[in-house]
Order: sequence, then C-alpha cells, then structure tokens
Amino acid sequence: MIVIDGLTKRYGGHTAVDHVSFTARPGRVTGFLGPNGAGKSTTLRILAGLTPATSGTATVLGRPYHRLPNPGREIGVLLDASAQHAGRTGREILRVAAITMGLPRTRVDEMLDLVGLTQDEASRRVRDYSLGMRQRLGLAHALLGDPDVLVLDEPANGLDPAGIRWMRDLLSGYARDGGTVLLSSHLLHEIEVVADDIVVIGQGRIVAGGTKEELLAGTGTLVRCADTARLAESLAGAGHHVEHVDPADAGAGLRTDADPTTAGLVALAAGLALTELRTADGAGLEEMFLQLTAQTQRDAHARETAGAAA
Repeated sequence: MIVIDGLTKRYGGHTAVDHVSFTARPGRVTGFLGPNGAGKSTTLRILAGLTPATSGTATVLGRPYHRLPNPGREIGVLLDASAQHAGRTGREILRVAAITMGLPRTRVDEMLDLVGLTQDEASRRVRDYSLGMRQRLGLAHALLGDPDVLVLDEPANGLDPAGIRWMRDLLSGYARDGGTVLLSSHLLHEIEVVADDIVVIGQGRIVAGGTKEELLAGTGTLVRCADTARLAESLAGAGHHVEHVDPADAGAGLRTDADPTTAGLVALAAGLALTELRTADGAGLEEMFLQLTAQTQRDAHARETAGAAA
C-alpha cells in the first residue's frame, strides 16, 4: 500500500505539491493524472526517496522509502527509462541490481523473459536501445526484487500498440495477484482501460479521486437510435441536457446527463428502439480530465501572463 498524507514541496516561493493526500491500495491499479507541471513527478520522486518533502509524508508499506530495509524488494520504481547507464548492457544493469538486492542471477533471466528482451538485446549496450527497449528494461529492473508495490511514470512511452497491450496485461495481472500499482501517464485511454482508481492533480493539489466508475459516472450516457432528432427532443423534454456527439453525422448519437437506465426509459416511452446505450466512457476520462484541470491550467496561464507583463 502507498499512503500520501499532507505532502507538500516548496522550491523557494513556488509550491510544486500542496498538501496532497491519497492512497493506492493492494490489488488495484491507481492512475495518477494531471497536466504538465501539476506535481505528479515531484510526488513520485518524493515517494521514491529522490526528493525530500517540505512537509507531510509518503509511505510504502507503512514506511518512508529511506526506512525500507531493502527497497528494491518492496517497491519497484520506473521514473525515467532514459536514466539507465548507457555504457552497460541490459543484462549487466540487471545483474548489478540483483547483487545489490541479494538475488540469485537466475532472476535476471526470468525478468528478461518476462519483459520480452531477447538474449541478443540483453547483450547490447543500453545506448543502442530504442526507447521501447529501455522501457522494458526499466520495468524488468522494477520487477526484479518481486516487490509488493510498483510506481511507474509514463511506462508506455516508446512502446508500439502490441507493447502497450502487453504492458496493460502485465500490470493488471500484477494487481490481481495482490500488488499495488501507482501509474502516472498522459495516455488517458490507457489509464481508462487499466486503472481501478484514479487520482487527478492540478497545480499541485488533488482535484478529484475515487474509483474509475465513480469519476466517470458524471460523464453521462451515450445513446443512439435511428431517429436521433426525436430522441434528443424526448430527452430534452424530460429535463435532460443533450448534445450531439458529431453534429455533422445524423447517426452519430447523443450524449446526455441522464443515466443509462433513465435514458432507456425515456426512449421506451417515446417508442424508440435504441441501437446503443452505454456510459459515455469512450471519451469520458478525457472529458473529465479537461473539466477538472481546466481551471488550474487557466490560473497557471494567467499567472505566467501576469509575470511576463510585469
């Protein structure tokens, strides 16, 4: 388990993280979202013992990172896949880590197989790796000690669609086996697919948090039928907000603030046969993210503009 409690980090007069609190629980993938400069990386660096906090705490399995007896056996961290030693081979990097953690050398080959790096690739210098290969090596390093907790920052960067699917399945399986996963990413769709819980940060403060279902419940319902105009009229007549998903396409469907059950009953009362009825989660996370962070991004832009004018 990861517990962030009242975490604050100031750099001079700038507050990068402002009383941040949330929990990432075992058996679940927690998505950590926010625009650039929101405080995600600072929070993760504090959690991983790389940056001291001004106040508040960040604990892993009940302890701050520096008090873990053998950190690599308890928390696996991947914050920057490009930070690996470029002059060493992938295998050498994992062997050094295995020795440090007191692990058998056989664990290195197990991890290389797990992340899909071949023997030839493992023998190459990291400077010759693609970004996707570095991501796989970084994940192998994070998983090497068989930790209970994983903390990953943008792990899908550089991966092709097959690699992203592989990453998604790996993290889901890790959580199903009881592990705790804290995943930061700008790929909103991937977070939406893999995350059980979501925490949204903006300008250093938590602006939303909860299960994926709870947060996306407010994104409305997608409903479609042959007579979109009549359906829109019926929903509006019942007091619900309605918008066309694609106004240029008569059959594109509608998004409404009514829940799926209510939307279905309205359509039934109007004698309309629906061809689609579901929570509007296809673009739901993106819309929720933009709504929750729009004010903080506007505030940041205003401050930057004011500073430039001064």
